Amino acid sequence: MTQAIPNISGNQLSLEWERIEVLGHLLAESRQGRTASAGLLERLQKLQWQVEKNRSEKQGLCGVVNAPLEPLELDVLACCMAPEAEPRLGWLFQSLQPGAPQPYPSPALLQELLVIGFEESSDLYAVLAESSSLRKFGLIDLDETDPFQPVRPAPGLTARMLGRPLMTGSLPGAILVQTKVGWDDLVLPSDRLIMLREFLLWITHKHRVVKEWGGQDCGGPVALFSGPSGTGKTFAAAVMAAELGWPLYRVDLGRLVSKYIGETEKNLNRLFDAAHGKPMILQFDEADSLFSKRGEVKEARDRYANMEVSHLLARIESHQGPVILTTNLRKQIDPAFARRFQVVVEFPRPDEAARKQLWEKLLPPKAPRQKDLNCELLSKAVNLTGGNIRNAALMSAYLAAGQNEMISLQHVTLAVWRELGKDGRELTKADLGTLAPYLKEEEDQC
Repeated sequence: MTQAIPNISGNQLSLEWERIEVLGHLLAESRQGRTASAGLLERLQKLQWQVEKNRSEKQGLCGVVNAPLEPLELDVLACCMAPEAEPRLGWLFQSLQPGAPQPYPSPALLQELLVIGFEESSDLYAVLAESSSLRKFGLIDLDETDPFQPVRPAPGLTARMLGRPLMTGSLPGAILVQTKVGWDDLVLPSDRLIMLREFLLWITHKHRVVKEWGGQDCGGPVALFSGPSGTGKTFAAAVMAAELGWPLYRVDLGRLVSKYIGETEKNLNRLFDAAHGKPMILQFDEADSLFSKRGEVKEARDRYANMEVSHLLARIESHQGPVILTTNLRKQIDPAFARRFQVVVEFPRPDEAARKQLWEKLLPPKAPRQKDLNCELLSKAVNLTGGNIRNAALMSAYLAAGQNEMISLQHVTLAVWRELGKDGRELTKADLGTLAPYLKEEEDQC
């Protein structure tokens, strides 16, 4: 992840973009064999002086990182950001590198644009190398140091510098989870809440530990949330996304896994390439199906299935951004994968006190209730999960609304009865515990 970056006024950076535009026009004229006009050269000289003055005063681009950047590093960073900051510069760059699929400058264009001779070209490639400050501080991205590959600013960097809202858009194979929640809505044992907050530390303090303190970058971070269905795993992921102010994307494996050999890997690559380094959380459900014990290879398909799991694991480990895996069957997950998770949180079924708290939170707060509607009675009657309670609480409200009545124990009991019947098993009134007397005979027969 890129480090925290202060918002910088667009006016402070306008001189950078203007200088790059003049350099682009001078390069275009040079390629056509024209002599640069005196006016354009004079304008460049004036802009060069103003940009250097701003940088010497620690303004503009010099406010991006705590460690100082060399002049060439600042020039490269400005050129990479320019197409996003000023779209006209993106069109200018594409006119200077015909056929390029992206508006970002390639190392070849940077060399021409910044008038770097053959003897100094090694300095440019040193700036683009993995060990350079621009790469170590997560300011630029490039696939490889090929002279004609685009050099891009880190995802979201330009938007944060200019104070613009981040446009996350859609992700291939993922669905945006839109839920407004907070920590007060999460009903879990206190030790599990502490573990969730510890996972946030891996996200919010990653730059300090890795970049400033020299800690090992293990990717991700990655968390495993395990527990029965309806115990709040997705809800907890949404709470953490809300805490960060980031979107939560739930990965739809049905849109990624393909029966055709090699297609699953391609789909996963598209997903992770689109999400890499961006401020968002990825959630994979049914992690037990992804990270179960790899089977014995009996036929070609088994070998490719194991390769898909290995590929997914490699992409998750190299991904710069938080990933949350959820499972209802933790015992099915290969223990060899456990060390790859930074945090593992077990979500238990709610106890009686938690169920009471859930009923109080999930019954519509503005709905009229009969006086005998006692949440403590509801919590003792049936051992439901949070998801069950949410459904039953809403169902009881709709039953009451349909009869134009206050929510009563009869409404809640019928809603609980319907919820229990969803798993297809045979029910008796005994399953309702102390709520059994509130179920009407005709409803028992449904």
